[in-house]
Amino acid sequence: MQITNPTTLEKIKDVTEDTKESILKKMASSREAHLNWIDIGLEERLKKVKKFSDLLDQKKDQLATTLSLEVGKPLQESYNEINGARKRILFFLENSSKWLNHQVQNVDGNTTDSLSFDPLGIICNISAWNYPYLVGVNVFVPALIAGNNVFYKPSEFSTLTGLHIAELWKESGVSEDVFTHIIGGKEVGEILLDCPFDGYFFTGSFKTGQYIANKVASKMVPVGLELGGKDPLYVTEEIKDVLQVASAVVEGCFYNNGQSCCAVERVYVHEKIYDQFIECFLNETKKLKMGDPLDQANLQGSIARLPHINFLDVQVQDAIKKGAKLLLGGTIPKKKGSFFPPTVLTDVNHTMSVMKDETFGPVRGLMKVKNDDEAIKLMNDTDYGLTASVYSHNIERAKKILQEVNAGTSYINCCDRVSPYLPWAGRKHSGMGATLSFLGILAFAKPRGWQIRN
Repeated sequence: MQITNPTTLEKIKDVTEDTKESILKKMASSREAHLNWIDIGLEERLKKVKKFSDLLDQKKDQLATTLSLEVGKPLQESYNEINGARKRILFFLENSSKWLNHQVQNVDGNTTDSLSFDPLGIICNISAWNYPYLVGVNVFVPALIAGNNVFYKPSEFSTLTGLHIAELWKESGVSEDVFTHIIGGKEVGEILLDCPFDGYFFTGSFKTGQYIANKVASKMVPVGLELGGKDPLYVTEEIKDVLQVASAVVEGCFYNNGQSCCAVERVYVHEKIYDQFIECFLNETKKLKMGDPLDQANLQGSIARLPHINFLDVQVQDAIKKGAKLLLGGTIPKKKGSFFPPTVLTDVNHTMSVMKDETFGPVRGLMKVKNDDEAIKLMNDTDYGLTASVYSHNIERAKKILQEVNAGTSYINCCDRVSPYLPWAGRKHSGMGATLSFLGILAFAKPRGWQIRN
């Protein structure tokens, strides 16, 4: 399999894909090693996870450069991702024992009711390319802590980063039979779906997530899906600083080239401040210089998947054809590489793909609304339900609006952020199950109730 740099479209290196034979062999070895991983105990597993986090910090220069080379994100964003992953790992280190250790629930005379947790077994983690460290640690860190073995297949677009992750686990004292790295694309993924895993955890598109859920349903094992979004944001007229809000929304729209499941993909602005907001939004977007992600001056890198450029172009042309105004960007650059500029469309409506279908790139539509009721109706007009945002200095008003929006995460005066202390859980086409928080710890364990009479 060829690994290509999306910035130059040149080959980085070739890697050898796994086969059915190699995967089955690795699975047999993993089954043999599983009891040993359980037997070392929770505290020893936590020590190895701490070592993995330390190595991420020690080697972050090399890791960040590799990440930027193969997925095209600006170098500073790669550093941010690695640092963010370490913060999430710290959450798991500090909180896993509280939730996984044996707990007495009730004492009734001479009978004690208590609760313990067993690992699921050997789980399959099919991960994503847009944030391989962040979405990776959501799954493989709590899974390993809980005593599971992990088969980890990174996206074919972040294979080299996946290889780094596997090597760091090995250096941390986690054997290749416990954290097993699998290389390959769709065909290798299909092989994994046919294997007898004790749980499947996938991060990616709704279409693929739905396929995985259907394919493994008969196995009756846990399935966790972190899928896409068409995340809305509403700017009320009750904001204190239009420029400050516009700057925050621009970052929410275009960070990582908009290639985030929780990126702001639809912006609704109250009519009383609409014109002023659009002016500020445009001025802030124009500051996003596009180019080589290894050049620190560039805030926009290349699009990770070259074929996606055509999808972005189709969305823009569809919107223009249906009456949208193109205020910025919208044209595929003639320069070599997989690039698409930050693009701003106004006079949009919900007949347009850009306001209905997940974009996963730097194309945004901004729409004027008359009141909160109209904003709520439009925010809910989607098959997705990952996050929703409201900007207003009237917090109670913002809460009331968001209570009526069907989304797993609600933001007030912020957007496009993830806290390890809260569950990351999508609704509708945005997924099922939860990662992060105590729910994301327990997602990788199965409860055992004990009733002991003395």
